[in-house]
Amino acid sequence: MEALHGYPSYRPARVHWLGEIPDHWVEKRGKFFFREIDERSQTGEEELLSVSHTTGVTPRSQKNVTMFKAESYVGHKLARRNDIVINTMWAWMSALGVSRDVGIVSPAYGVYRPLNDTDFIPEYLDYLLRTPMLRYEYICRSTGIRSSRLRLYPDKFLDIAFPCPPREEQERMVAFLRAKDGQVRRLIRSKRRVAELASERLKLATYHAIKSPGASEFRLEVATTLVSLNRAGFAGG
Repeated sequence: MEALHGYPSYRPARVHWLGEIPDHWVEKRGKFFFREIDERSQTGEEELLSVSHTTGVTPRSQKNVTMFKAESYVGHKLARRNDIVINTMWAWMSALGVSRDVGIVSPAYGVYRPLNDTDFIPEYLDYLLRTPMLRYEYICRSTGIRSSRLRLYPDKFLDIAFPCPPREEQERMVAFLRAKDGQVRRLIRSKRRVAELASERLKLATYHAIKSPGASEFRLEVATTLVSLNRAGFAGG
C-alpha cells in the first residue's frame, strides 16, 4: 500500500466536522454537484432496490427481506446506475448510498443524479455519503418532532457542502479503503473460524465425557440427588 503523505497547504472546510482540507480540493454545496430526479417506473418490472444504513443501495433479491411485496410497482421511483438514493425517513441513520444498478425504490425516497460524470467516482461518493461524521449533518438538517419522524428533504440535502478531491486522489482513497475493508473481512472470517473450532471441540469433549466409563453412574447419582432435593422441597412446602 502506498504511503500517505500530507499536503503543502490546507484551508478550513465549510463543514466543521471535516476540520481542514487541502487547498486544491473543491468544496461546494450539493446543489452544485447533484439534482433531484423524479423519474417513475412505467411497468414496475425493474429490480427492487433496498436502501440500508449497513449495506447502502443493493438489489432486494440479494437480501433476506421479509417485507411484503406490493401488487404493483408502477409509479415507483426509478433509480439509474450511479444515482444517489436516500431513504428519507432513515437518512439520519445513513440509510443512503450510490446505486450500482437500475431499479425502483419507494416513491417516498429521494433520488439524486450527478450533474456530470467528472466530479466524483461512484465508489468514492458512496464512501463519502456514508461517512459516520456526515451522519451528523443529516441529523441536524432533518426535520421532525422525534427521531422516528425525522425526514431529510431535498433542499436540506442539497445544501450540505461536500469535499471533492481530484479524481486520481479519489481513486487512491477508494483503493486504500477497499484494502482495509478486505483486512477487516478476513479478520472476521478468521475469528468466526476460531469460534467454530472451539465449539466443535467443546461438543467433542462433552460427547467423550458422557460416553466415558463411569458416566452412566455419574448421571444416575446426579439424577438421584435432584429427585431427593425435589422431594425435600415438596415436604418442606
